Amino acid sequence: MDRDTLCIHAGYTPGNGDPRMIPIIQSTTFKYDTCEDMGKLFDLEESGYFYTRLQNPTNDMVAAKIATLEGGTAAMLTSSGQAASFLAVFNIAGAGDHIVSSTSIYGGTFNLFNVTMKRMGIEFTFVDPDCSDEELEAAFQPNTKAVFGETIANPALTVFDIERFADAAHAHGVPLIVDNTFATPINCRPFEWGADIVTHSTTKYMDGHDAAVGGCIVDSGKFDWSAHADKFPGLTTPDESYHGVTYTERFGLGGAFITKATAQLMRDFGCIQAPQNAFLLNLGLESLAVRMKRHNENGQKMAEFLAGHEKVSWVNFPGLPDNPYYERAKKYLPDGICGVVSFGVKGGRAGAMEFMKNLKIGNIATHVADAATCVLHPASTTHRQMTDEELIEAGVPADLVRMSCGIESAEDLIADVAQALDAVTVL
Repeated sequence: MDRDTLCIHAGYTPGNGDPRMIPIIQSTTFKYDTCEDMGKLFDLEESGYFYTRLQNPTNDMVAAKIATLEGGTAAMLTSSGQAASFLAVFNIAGAGDHIVSSTSIYGGTFNLFNVTMKRMGIEFTFVDPDCSDEELEAAFQPNTKAVFGETIANPALTVFDIERFADAAHAHGVPLIVDNTFATPINCRPFEWGADIVTHSTTKYMDGHDAAVGGCIVDSGKFDWSAHADKFPGLTTPDESYHGVTYTERFGLGGAFITKATAQLMRDFGCIQAPQNAFLLNLGLESLAVRMKRHNENGQKMAEFLAGHEKVSWVNFPGLPDNPYYERAKKYLPDGICGVVSFGVKGGRAGAMEFMKNLKIGNIATHVADAATCVLHPASTTHRQMTDEELIEAGVPADLVRMSCGIESAEDLIADVAQALDAVTVL
């Protein structure tokens, strides 16, 4: 089925007289008739539920929908996008291991990797997504366990060359993990370009309504862990913390990664998404294909308008022909980029703040990928502790405004931005 149809029907098929909507199983606990019945679940001999800290039926139905949309074999929901990024890496890497990551990733993910996971003994080498082949090759080490990147980086809007990094990862016997949050499976399916694991902050476009924080990990089921058994003993040798099960032997390539992440990591960290949030996420997923078309259109129209405005000094959007990622975007994102545009207001910090003050429709908010338009001036908010020089080094100059175009009328959004720019007197 087309992705538009899968957004409605994947993951759950109601029977005769069953509820049309995915039911909310708001229970931490599940009853069984005998110890033997429950014991089969603990031995992973049968599928089922015993405690929501590990799994929940509502979550699994929504995860199955996302797996289908991405073209994967298995998926799990997490409490946030940060949790998804952490578990996806930690599932195959531990103290003494190494990961190659793009530099152009969400700041929260960079901090997770460069500070918190580094304290756990996992080293990261960060490479420019446009680095040379020699630089990319030099980043790998004998203990490298994965490569990580974002389809469209937040907030740099760098378009990741998935195929190139997948080839490099596979040449070294490791998987490519791609955060597909901004693109969503409507605009890009990284598995079709060689990625092995996909993560999402479902809080963004998938939810779409500021209603529920969440994340998701999807496995393509294509990476052959057994062919590189020495690199991934957690998957290919007995797990003594879980009855000695060997995940690749018991669940094959299609289920080993997610089963281990559930039985071992979710068991220990407990960062599961609440069933109520999973239900709200599913409501967002049902309209995802329709909303993404409008986000794409509004982002493109806004970027084109801004590019021709006399009070705008620069515009960053991969859908513009003069953008350095225009050709790559046509390859990976032929149906649309996303709704996020960044631009510089003439007048620097003062001009940008004056512009923000005069917006009528755009919400001043840190959030992105919302049904409502959200606008942020980092220099006066999220990055206000930095000097102008430090802001430039961080890639967020004082004049930068990030606009996440919602699904309002493009004409109304452009009119609002136009009047706010007209009100800027500091040039």
